Amino acid sequence: MRTCSSESVANGGDPIPRDVYGNTSGLKASQINALERLYRRDIPPGQIVTQELALQLAQISQDIRRQVGVIVNRRGRIPYVVVGNSDSLYLPELGRIRAGRGRFRGIRLIHTHLKGEPLSNDDFTDLSLLSLDLIVSIDARQEANPITMNAAHLLPINPDGKQWEVFENEPVHSFELDFDGFIRDLEAEFTRKAEGLRSHAAGDRAVLVFLDDGRFDDPDWEVEELLELATSAGLQVVDVVRQRRRIDRRYFIGQGRLKTLIVKTMQREADLLVFCPDLTPAQVKAIGDTADIRVIDRTQLILDIFAQRARSSDGKLQVEAAQLRYLLPRLMGAGLVMSRLMGGIGGRGPGETKLEMDRRRVKSRMTRLDKQLKKLARHRKERRKKRERSNVPIVAIVGYTNAGKSTLLNTLTKASALAENKLFATLDPFSKRLRFPKDREIVLTDTVGFIRDLPPDLKSAFRATLEELESADLLLHVVDASSARAEEQLVAVESLLRDLDLNWIPRVTVFNKIDRLSDSQHGHNLAQGFGGIAVSALDRKSLRPLVETVESIIWENANLPQATNLRGE
Repeated sequence: MRTCSSESVANGGDPIPRDVYGNTSGLKASQINALERLYRRDIPPGQIVTQELALQLAQISQDIRRQVGVIVNRRGRIPYVVVGNSDSLYLPELGRIRAGRGRFRGIRLIHTHLKGEPLSNDDFTDLSLLSLDLIVSIDARQEANPITMNAAHLLPINPDGKQWEVFENEPVHSFELDFDGFIRDLEAEFTRKAEGLRSHAAGDRAVLVFLDDGRFDDPDWEVEELLELATSAGLQVVDVVRQRRRIDRRYFIGQGRLKTLIVKTMQREADLLVFCPDLTPAQVKAIGDTADIRVIDRTQLILDIFAQRARSSDGKLQVEAAQLRYLLPRLMGAGLVMSRLMGGIGGRGPGETKLEMDRRRVKSRMTRLDKQLKKLARHRKERRKKRERSNVPIVAIVGYTNAGKSTLLNTLTKASALAENKLFATLDPFSKRLRFPKDREIVLTDTVGFIRDLPPDLKSAFRATLEELESADLLLHVVDASSARAEEQLVAVESLLRDLDLNWIPRVTVFNKIDRLSDSQHGHNLAQGFGGIAVSALDRKSLRPLVETVESIIWENANLPQATNLRGE
């Protein structure tokens, strides 16, 4: 987008004073005066441009040998006059205020082309990124008679995937279009087409953007998981955009692709862009400066899920601390853009009222949170010591998110822990006693699910859960046997356990959800190959071998079945 001034216009209002913007250096006083007189022109609401204004623009452009343009609001008034060079135009900062969902900015750009060339790539970029009502180029060649124009407007979603409609070489004096009615009908069509994409689900409408820069072994899995995360966060995914290229240091996906993406968000009435892999603070700012839409990345998406699910005081404080740690480096110089980054997802939980802070207040809040978290950590340590003194063994359930850990605990203990088919349905540790024959019992603890590529800011949100794991006598590693990614998820969890120095704890690998397999024997074969046990957490009878194994390991000092056999490791 061609920008040179920091002045802004709200709702198509007039700037004060009425300066000429852009490349005015070297112009004579008479030429400046001619440009300033353009502000006196008004266009009837039903017309795009009058013959008189088009002629005046062409004459001035011929005289100064530069492109000249006017920005016209829907009242037909001109709030900006702009000047460029011979082949491009310099636009002022127009602000990012839209009239509402599915609406354009309420302004159109009319400018000259000295050589009578068609609309340029810069023109279509401005049309897209600024969500203009219309963009018009006037043929400013002296021999042009009659004066002709090219025009283009954005299109609603359509089977051909077209993003704009172009009118070429139309005589200005005979171009018949009721602009006032046309723009109302076009906005209504955008809304109507987007409504057809809506589901009855509540929540923000999101476009997911995945960039494969060669770092991923399985890009399809990355996209599937991003989609699951978005759904678990309560988002309504209206489109998934994939691109294979090197990451653009400024715009992540490149400015050209960003232009296309912004039109997609408008066609689909999206509220949110979700990027994967994560954005740098500079990329967030660059995208935010360009796009009038909230922008988050995979890490913030997971943090928002954590914020929605946290129930205990420990969990809420830990999530808020992780949110602030993540956002702090993104506050520097972000200005208004941060209001979109920090907007996150509706109902995101404990950090909701704390995120619109400046850096000083964020740091102060983080200091207070650290003190509170240390105090809570001491309390948890005392509780663990009490349990250890009672000599009640602790068995912790771990595994990839949505593997069925909470369902397993509920079935074994007749508890009522939250169990949903969502990623990170459980965030806070949940413990319940499980009694065995001979008047023996264990404490069974459900924990937050693991996920690949866990950023450092998120690991802090696992702290309470990890402390519970450190005191466990046995881990039950639950794997979703029905998942096409079962082995990869198993490897990812084992890798995380090693990274967290928890792989020394004995564990049993539990292949869950065999009831979802068309061939249950496949689940048993998979479990056998990894030295595990195949179960269905919904079927209490299938859990008997697991219960017997746990009892044998804890009280009879039997050898632990081989927990893992990770690709020869």
